[in-house]
Amino acid sequence: MTGRARVLAIVAAAAALAVAGTVTITWLQTRGETTERAGAVTKPRAGVPPLTLDFGVRSDPEAIALSRGETLLRKGKREPALAVFERYHSVDAQIGAAFARWPVNGLDTLKRLVATHPRNASAQLHLGWALLWTGRAADAAKQFLRVATSFADTPEAVTAEDVLYPKFAPNLPTLVLGVGLPSAPTAAAQLQMLELDARNADVAAKLRYGLALWALRRRVSAERQFEAAAALDPRDAVAQTAAAVALFTKRDPVRAFSRLGPLTAVFPHAAVVRLHLGTLLLWTGRIQKAGDQFRLAVGDEPRSPYATAARQFLSIIPATGTK
Repeated sequence: MTGRARVLAIVAAAAALAVAGTVTITWLQTRGETTERAGAVTKPRAGVPPLTLDFGVRSDPEAIALSRGETLLRKGKREPALAVFERYHSVDAQIGAAFARWPVNGLDTLKRLVATHPRNASAQLHLGWALLWTGRAADAAKQFLRVATSFADTPEAVTAEDVLYPKFAPNLPTLVLGVGLPSAPTAAAQLQMLELDARNADVAAKLRYGLALWALRRRVSAERQFEAAAALDPRDAVAQTAAAVALFTKRDPVRAFSRLGPLTAVFPHAAVVRLHLGTLLLWTGRIQKAGDQFRLAVGDEPRSPYATAARQFLSIIPATGTK
């Protein structure tokens, strides 16, 4: 798949998710659950808590095996999944084994893992799942918030925000920056190459590395790269837009909007600004206003990659929607 086709596929998938309006992660939305007092216990949930492991650019045998175990568990094949997890001793393997055995000692195991590995974001996130599945919704909400705030530069923080704010589209907003990524034998090698290039005072290099970090859901690290790119060239609309979008969190979306919105006056005909303003509007459920911005992007620079992405969004979102 070419770089352009890959971007369009990502945009199309993101649009489909965003237009759904409410993501499928609604476990904390049961009436009154998030307002229960800490320590309150309701009826435990059926089945196994979600196992949401993230291995980033890892392609080692353990990461491959644990991913396979996660797939088996998702399909309800507990015993084969447990056999996979028990071959390893990492925190992720122990989490997987605890969930494969669920509910036997599941919550206690996650509490122990968090106590012995307090800086492990995966253990912290899965403690949230364990609390939620044992009927401790208020405690789970606090745990997810802890992950989102104290482990902000991790994919687990993004997942935690998805759970806490289900009325927003899932994951991070899509970024289209018009920069290609270099080819490399592995994703890890590509990331290393990008990191080395970004050490130079080069706007495009920092944008490329930031984009790769964003795709890995390392939001804070990506933000640093985009800020550095924006500081190098205040008149670069792409760098300024990326730095603005990187401020987006579901806890406080205003920060991103307050920086991105004024860029429409600084760069009045920059499709990149309009595209991403539309994207943030879409992520926060304002579909009609998002469509207005996408149409402006198409009108401003019809042959640009930003207009192409805007057309992808427009082909999926309804003609009218929530203002």
